[in-house]
Amino acid sequence: MIMNTEKNLKNISKVSWKTFLKDVFICSMGAYGGPEAHYGVFTEQLVVKKKYLTEEELVELIALTGILPGPSSTQTIVAIGHKIGGPILAFLTMLVWALPIITFMTILSFLSSKNISKEAFQYIGPMAVGFIIVAAYRIGRKVATDKVTLLLLILGAVTTYFIRKPWIYPLVLIFGGVVSIIKSKEKDLWNRVKLNPPWKYLIAFAVIGIGSIILNIFWDNKIIRIFESFYRYGYLVIGGGQVVIPLMYSELVEINKYMTDQEFLTGFGLIQGLPGPMFSFSAYAGGMAARGSGVLIQLIGALAGGIGIFLPGLLLIYFVYPIWENLKKIKGIKVSLRGITAIAGGLITTSAIILMQKSDLILENILVCLLTVLLLFIKKVPTPLIVIAVLVAGYIW
Repeated sequence: MIMNTEKNLKNISKVSWKTFLKDVFICSMGAYGGPEAHYGVFTEQLVVKKKYLTEEELVELIALTGILPGPSSTQTIVAIGHKIGGPILAFLTMLVWALPIITFMTILSFLSSKNISKEAFQYIGPMAVGFIIVAAYRIGRKVATDKVTLLLLILGAVTTYFIRKPWIYPLVLIFGGVVSIIKSKEKDLWNRVKLNPPWKYLIAFAVIGIGSIILNIFWDNKIIRIFESFYRYGYLVIGGGQVVIPLMYSELVEINKYMTDQEFLTGFGLIQGLPGPMFSFSAYAGGMAARGSGVLIQLIGALAGGIGIFLPGLLLIYFVYPIWENLKKIKGIKVSLRGITAIAGGLITTSAIILMQKSDLILENILVCLLTVLLLFIKKVPTPLIVIAVLVAGYIW
């Protein structure tokens, strides 16, 4: 594994930023569904095809972002960008990953008629199930290397299947790490390493959060109110965009009445069939919340919503990732990762099962799912072509 990692690092030094960002764009256009489905696309495009990182490294990042507040799949791909090209490439990765869908959702907030046909998206769900099944299989093989890790994978899958609460994810991940440490026979687990954390990002995270709350209290400004709300959503949620939706609905529809129930459901329903991070729903919601004060204010409202919800997670990954590689040099952390990644493999397995159950078990959906799995295993059909074919099939049939 060490030799593979060293070889991987040598390859990374030769990576063109332009090529990498092109692959990020391909991921963005093929990433339908929640973060678990996104991991399937990352595995296929960034690990299997382009080898920017190993499957073990991807699972480690998934586990890391799984215990951090913010949009987990966005933080994962931003961390990959940071790994390859540092903070600048990480920021560009964020833009390429999120900007297309944020732009679309901003435009949607301006449309007077929201009755957009969803026929073309009818087979996207089964396709996403296919992606996550393949990812679960590939990652499961890598992380379940002995009886303990296999049992932890099963435990992670069973626990998160029956307890579908946001707090359970970081809890079971930490539990997996603790079990690995307890079962380990290695000595001197807690060796010292030099970390040098980039404190400026954590300070910025706190200052923006506290500052926006204070400004909102003393300044009755709609844009500040929108930014404060969405920034708060960003740091309160652990997991995917679906987790924050109930909080958004309560504040935006029921309490502040920025939009109607139907307008909220239209935007949320449409984003289920669109590529990219689900947190981009915030651009639509922010634009809708700023209606009535002119086009410019509505546009700023959409930007405030989009930037606000992604910024906390971005700042946290900027703070955590630079010390991540050094943290892994601590034997105790390295040992704990065996259990954490096994649990993460279980979470992905559960996601595949849940997504399969949510899809209507009709012949067309089953065929789309099976065909997606087959094409991904063959490895000769590019991911974007699979997505385009599914969209065309949905529109025609």
